Amino acid sequence: MMQPQTQQDYKKLLTEVIQKQMVILGPTITLAKARNVKGLNVSDDGTVTEMAGQPQELIQALIDQFVQLSGLIVKKTMEPLLSAYPDGTNTVPQQNTTVSENPIKQETPQIQTEGDKAK
Repeated sequence: MMQPQTQQDYKKLLTEVIQKQMVILGPTITLAKARNVKGLNVSDDGTVTEMAGQPQELIQALIDQFVQLSGLIVKKTMEPLLSAYPDGTNTVPQQNTTVSENPIKQETPQIQTEGDKAK
């Protein structure tokens, strides 16, 4: 993906990301989160109609909104944005996703009662 150059490029990129989130999270949550970003105007179909402010700051604010919701899913869908900004916009908080070294397996014993055998 080419690095965005114009405001139109940024709008297109942000629109693409918001619309992907709408597929994953549904339009209600996605639009509410996108509209929390000061400086972004987003239509009901997820299209960014207006941008005010520095594009990098808007992108970071949008990422932050979604990362609060569902870390890894969002991070995955944000990869086009993150790869477009190798110079420092990849400040998305890393979530610790390692599972404990020794997970304890809890097995529920299967106990049959007289009533179960009759079925």
